[in-house]
Amino acid sequence: MPDIDDYKLNKIFTATPPDLSAEEETLLKAVKQVRTTPRDARFPAFNQAGHCWNRYNEWLVCLKQTGKDEDSCKPMRQLATSVCPSIWYDKWDEEREEGTFPGVKV
Repeated sequence: MPDIDDYKLNKIFTATPPDLSAEEETLLKAVKQVRTTPRDARFPAFNQAGHCWNRYNEWLVCLKQTGKDEDSCKPMRQLATSVCPSIWYDKWDEEREEGTFPGVKV
């Protein structure tokens, strides 16, 4: 019978990877850095809709403060996309392009 430790997810990143190309190394590094949004005490309930809305607008505030510098706000965007359903932020992105988004204006 296999040992339960053989199935632990943290072993994915602790085992020595095979020889990787530079592109594969970059992708592996990016995957290792992906994190979900941390717990926010302002949103203690199971329903995280408010948390999602807040994270998305915090990303927009970052864009506004940095003069639309996407690279410096990339971590904020990642937090928003990790807590929001893709259909929501896709819709909000479209609304921003159309000028009908009800949240923060950039």
